[in-house]
Amino acid sequence: MKAVCLLSGGMDSSTLAYLAKSEGYEIYALHFTYGQRTEEKERECAKRIARHLNAVEFLDVSLTYLIQVGASSLTDPSIPVKSHAEAGNGIPQTYVPFRNANLLAVATSFAESRGAEAIYIGVQASDYSGYPDCRPEFIDAFQQVIALGTRPDTNISLKTPFVHLNKTEILKIGMDLKVPYEDTWSCYLDGEAACGICGSCHFRKEAFQAIGIDDPIPYR
Repeated sequence: MKAVCLLSGGMDSSTLAYLAKSEGYEIYALHFTYGQRTEEKERECAKRIARHLNAVEFLDVSLTYLIQVGASSLTDPSIPVKSHAEAGNGIPQTYVPFRNANLLAVATSFAESRGAEAIYIGVQASDYSGYPDCRPEFIDAFQQVIALGTRPDTNISLKTPFVHLNKTEILKIGMDLKVPYEDTWSCYLDGEAACGICGSCHFRKEAFQAIGIDDPIPYR
């Protein structure tokens, strides 16, 4: 069995790829760069995870037009990345407009061309409280897009096993699967030492603290 795994190099996507491997899939790793501040570190981590999993392919796709689209603190350096404490409620500034639709469109092309049966994407509960393209309803709708937009003999299942889980629950799964979290990266701001205060760092640190294990990556 073949699965395209969206692999950012972060905690969730790395755990997801390990889970897909444990379920019997050969891994076709798909990584995206789109002008995010830590793209070099993310790519490095994604490649390491793909190597650990003996991925059949590692496809690195540039979506740099999302820099031109802008309107996100991940892709526009003039928009500051707020700390988790400052972010407040609503859609965060780190939201990249309609990003997951762009990613899943490429993933579908990749999966159809390789005869893959599944696409794994690591959307999860704490994401869809703020990101509209992480909601279960969006995933269900995109599954219909896949069915309607591919060849009649194509049968690709969009898999989101973490969609109702929080970061701590995902981390517990990853520890059981022996995910090398020292080779993952979550920080939105820095690729050398994690800032420890952005939303992504906050939830990562919170998860490690909840299970009583030290996070193996460096922090400022």
